[in-house]
Amino acid sequence: MTHALLALGKKVRIVDTGRTSLSDDPPPGVTLFPVDIRETEKIAELAAGVDLAFHIAANANGTLSITEPRLDFEINALGTFSFAEAMLAAGVRRVVYVSSASTYGTPRKFPMDEEHPNRPFVPYGASKLGGEVSCLALHHACGLPVVVGRPFCVYGPGENPREAMVEVGRFLRWHLNGAPIQIVGDIDGKTRDFVHVTDLVAGLLTLADRGRLGEVYNIGSGTETSMRGLVDVIGEVTGRKPAVDAITEIEDDTYRLVADIAKIEALGYRPAVSLHDGVRDLARALGPAPELPGAPTIFARGQHAER
Repeated sequence: MTHALLALGKKVRIVDTGRTSLSDDPPPGVTLFPVDIRETEKIAELAAGVDLAFHIAANANGTLSITEPRLDFEINALGTFSFAEAMLAAGVRRVVYVSSASTYGTPRKFPMDEEHPNRPFVPYGASKLGGEVSCLALHHACGLPVVVGRPFCVYGPGENPREAMVEVGRFLRWHLNGAPIQIVGDIDGKTRDFVHVTDLVAGLLTLADRGRLGEVYNIGSGTETSMRGLVDVIGEVTGRKPAVDAITEIEDDTYRLVADIAKIEALGYRPAVSLHDGVRDLARALGPAPELPGAPTIFARGQHAER
């Protein structure tokens, strides 16, 4: 996102409590501020004179959202409310809140449009929905100029392997290290909508430019890919058939997921990176022996909840 904004001639302020790829040597036009989004007054001071704000800061670690749900909610829900208050106080012209497809919960129709019910079944999805609802309520009641994007399964260079839960990077890291790919759930019945980070950025810029305030937009590829399909693409890209270990007894992770992107396509958004090209480029960026990912799933073996 930062590089895309710089390419548009923007000056960028990054607010983040952790280290980023730009921490050691930020390029011209970028200023870093180590401030927590829950610090409303400090955020409002930093937002003074800002024309456009993207709220991307979050706990994105699904495992942490289960082991420490209160912390997850404090950051993603209460932190977002504090951020939104700060944007109102600073008079920012437009805010783009990056929510998550996790807010939907288990899909009940395919593809999923923005009118699909929100029934998240993990704390992360609930906390992101809390942030989303807060932003939309402040829009309608107080005039917060916000538009919401719900990304689906984002992958690409720069992700943290210990926190990222999207299968593309995880599968590649195992395979490039010569380890079996750990597939949780039904290899054919489990599907996802994988969207490259470049297309996510394009979608967010589209919302910043043309999204209707107070509205929610899916950001995905609009293409449904099974776990077997992803494994096949990885084999094609690397020229080596992947070994697979299937963890089939965990049922919570087996469901179909694909975005209906007609609403954002009406604004001119078009996903441009195919899964094959995205996997190929990510494999090149990772190299032959990248850092291995964390646990293969946030769910426990034998766990299954009705939802």
